[in-house]
Amino acid sequence: MLIKGSEAIVESLKANGVEAIFGLPGGVVIPLYDSLYDADIKHYLVRHEQGAAHAADGYARATGKTGVCIATSGPGATNLVTGIANAYMDSSPMVAITGQVRSGLIGTDGFQEADITGITQPIVKHSYLIKDPKDIPRVFKEAFYIASTGRPGPVVIDIPVDMQLAEIDYKQPSRVQLLGYKPTLKGHKRQIKAAAKLIAAAERPVIYAGGGIVSANAEKELRRLAKLVQAPVTTTLMGLGSYPETDKLSLGMLGMHGTGYANYAVTHSDLLIAVGARFDDRVTGKLETFAKDAKKIHIDLDPAEISKNVPIDVPIVGDAKNVLRDLLVELKKLDVDPKRTRPWIRQMNQWKKSHPLQYKDLKREIMPQFVVEEIYRVTRGKAVICTEVGQNQMWAALFYKHTNPRNFITSGGLGTMGFGFPASIGAKVGRPRETVIDIAGDGSFQMNIQELATAVNYNIPVIVAILNNGYLGMVRQWQELFWGKRYSETCIECQPDFAKVAEAYGALGMTIKDKKDVADALRTAIKARKPAVLDFRVKQEENVFPMVPAGKSITEMIGGHK
Repeated sequence: MLIKGSEAIVESLKANGVEAIFGLPGGVVIPLYDSLYDADIKHYLVRHEQGAAHAADGYARATGKTGVCIATSGPGATNLVTGIANAYMDSSPMVAITGQVRSGLIGTDGFQEADITGITQPIVKHSYLIKDPKDIPRVFKEAFYIASTGRPGPVVIDIPVDMQLAEIDYKQPSRVQLLGYKPTLKGHKRQIKAAAKLIAAAERPVIYAGGGIVSANAEKELRRLAKLVQAPVTTTLMGLGSYPETDKLSLGMLGMHGTGYANYAVTHSDLLIAVGARFDDRVTGKLETFAKDAKKIHIDLDPAEISKNVPIDVPIVGDAKNVLRDLLVELKKLDVDPKRTRPWIRQMNQWKKSHPLQYKDLKREIMPQFVVEEIYRVTRGKAVICTEVGQNQMWAALFYKHTNPRNFITSGGLGTMGFGFPASIGAKVGRPRETVIDIAGDGSFQMNIQELATAVNYNIPVIVAILNNGYLGMVRQWQELFWGKRYSETCIECQPDFAKVAEAYGALGMTIKDKKDVADALRTAIKARKPAVLDFRVKQEENVFPMVPAGKSITEMIGGHK
């Protein structure tokens, strides 16, 4: 059947299971938006393209589906760049559709022209510039396949306006054929057997789980492994929720702001089993001292991550779920003795007693950690938690007990301020029955505060819990600890009344200054079933502890001790 290229795009989106799109129209995507007008795909009009990218990212992380965002050419496309980079760093599946000037104008510096495929080349899994409208169905099928398979990530499709207007004989491809792209999903049997032997012999094992567990939906296999071999589990920021922190084998998060007991356990382990993690600098601290006495097994879908930062004894390339299943089979053959790790578990419990997460709880003044704990208590740990970046992010990671995957959504690798609120909108769109709360800082929230209009426009009842300390808190903390309290440009002196701003947009706004009112405010916001902004005025110069100074070993922690 003959249809316009823009209609072929819509049909391709539907064929790839797309139900929600986040975008902002412009001149060269008018044909596409005209075709979307009658389509049974829900489009969410954002107020800034960065919000579209982050919302698509949040949708992807909350659902496991591929998020989709749309922007026009030039500034519209470049406004997506931060969100695309964020998705790339955190391995989040996304297809970003950008409009482009007419094919004949490309390279002439035409109005609102930008080489978006060139600009995003280092931060995408792949990108396409459509040069023939007949390629549209194939390109879209390939793009969704690339974004969602192997190590997930973003794909950019740049479509000149004349490609959208041209007519094609639309046929949906039956399968994808990509030479050179064949992700390794099954682990090597010999390597898996070698890993099983190391695990069976280890007396002080630690499982180090990352976001790859979440991407692979391998949380059940991870829990079976931990129980079978009686090994404690620590997670990265991206891996939070992959192992329940209410379990006795949980060590919580490790690294720069990880728990003291997780950092000590990794340092004194004789075997580190890394699954779906990449040994990034926020985890390892000083590389030379990271788990230096431990043998290391590394299970990861991306071969480029193996031995990139830390030498590995037994590398296994493959999907975490598949590899862990095969590993469990091999371990059962070896009849692993669970008693061998009992002294090690006792040591864990001792470290938990001597290095607990703690803070000074005040009588009336609100501590930021207390707000996070109340969110956990009021929601019974069942909310989807999104965060901004900075102190609010670390308090959310440490003081909320994460028990399920895809319930903690944050910007890890790129550390993008302004991510959490639009991501929470995407998460709520993807999981409308869940309570979704963005734990925010007063600095980060203002970076995409305009998306309150999006939330109100579509009645997306997300809750923003601002830990308002009047500072760019994490930078101020570094200035306090390492720069002689010279608070250069970190005090936010001109602060809006967030409650009134929320009300001006049509959302619920509340200001909370007393500790006793925290829980009631949260309950009121949840019951309101409309977008809500809760401005918690917290202790201004409270710090995130524990903290490992840059370049130090992860046992050289500041704070976090009794």
